[in-house]
Amino acid sequence: MGGSRALPLSSLLATTVTKSTLFLSHRGHHPLPLRLAAYMSSSSSPPPSSSPAPADAAQTGSASSAIDFLTLCYRLKTTKRAGWVRRGVQGPESVADHMYRMGVMALVAADLPGVDRDRCVKMAIVHDIAEAIVGDITPSDGVPKEEKSRREKEALDHMCGLLGGGPRAEEISELWMEYEQNATLEAKVVKDFDKVEMILQALEYEKEQGLDLEEFFQSTAGKFQTDVGKAWAAEVASRRKK
Repeated sequence: MGGSRALPLSSLLATTVTKSTLFLSHRGHHPLPLRLAAYMSSSSSPPPSSSPAPADAAQTGSASSAIDFLTLCYRLKTTKRAGWVRRGVQGPESVADHMYRMGVMALVAADLPGVDRDRCVKMAIVHDIAEAIVGDITPSDGVPKEEKSRREKEALDHMCGLLGGGPRAEEISELWMEYEQNATLEAKVVKDFDKVEMILQALEYEKEQGLDLEEFFQSTAGKFQTDVGKAWAAEVASRRKK
């Protein structure tokens, strides 16, 4: 690291605008270059008056990378879940809202044999993190599953690079890939929580706004992989009938 200083977000993003056009869908959704350009125009700051002392360089670089990464994660708080938007839900939840309650689900679920609870909590707050760049791509967008995964993986790699690599970036990448591949008990549990959170939110919107969101319940029917997922989904369904 020496006396170097992490690049500001505007400089990092400027190098990716050209190659980031790969994220554009044929329908014109999720205009990644525009998102990156917005960050470039809003992230500039005057250069420091002096470089950090060598002893402080590593800490300064770590802090700079972390804040750059967190600034990009802000989009998770402002990106609304597309399914609710398309159905005319008023004040729809954000991607961050969805991931937060999934994290709470993992926290409060009963202990499951062979399942690492802490890993589930981490996976829940990471699984949609690439949507900070690509947006919430849904089946209605007509993007093939493989293409959606490719876009999200490229976005994830960019975000981990922004974080500066190292063990934390590697952990985020591993958690995301584990979820994507549905390869472990933890991934199966968190995928079930993803569906349970959606139908619970659908039930809440139905009751609050007088909507019929049956399609969201139908889209998850018969797709739960774990006992906890099946039990929680059944509980949501029973409350819908009351």
